[in-house]
Amino acid sequence: MKINTIMKKNVFKITPTDSIKMALDKMTELNINGMPVINEEDVLVGMIVKADIYRFLIEPGHYDSCPVEWVMTKKVITANSDEEIVGVGKKLRDNNIIAMPVLENEMVVGIVSIEDILDYYIEK
Repeated sequence: MKINTIMKKNVFKITPTDSIKMALDKMTELNINGMPVINEEDVLVGMIVKADIYRFLIEPGHYDSCPVEWVMTKKVITANSDEEIVGVGKKLRDNNIIAMPVLENEMVVGIVSIEDILDYYIEK
C-alpha cells in the first residue's frame, strides 16, 4: 500500500521567517506535532516539530520574535507519495523522527507521522 493513501493532504505550512511562537501556537491549535517549512516558491526548506521548539525554550531568548529558521531542521527526511507505507515507517524509525513531508516533484503534497502509520496497522 502506498503512503499517499494514509498521508494527511491538508498540510499547514510555515515560512522560515514566521515566529517560533506562531509555529507552536498553530501546532497546538491543529493538534499536530510538526509542519513543513517552505519558501516563497512553496519549496520545502525545513521541518519544524514541537521537540525542536522545546529544546530551544531551554535557553533564555526572545521566543515571541525569533524566526522558525533558528530551530527548524534543514536536512529534511522526506517520502515520495508513491513509496510503500512500511518503507516510510522504517525511514521514520531509522531516522528517529516523528513526521515527514511527502513530496511530488519536489513540492509538499502531504505529511505523514508515526501516528498515521500506527493507525493504519491498527485498523488493518
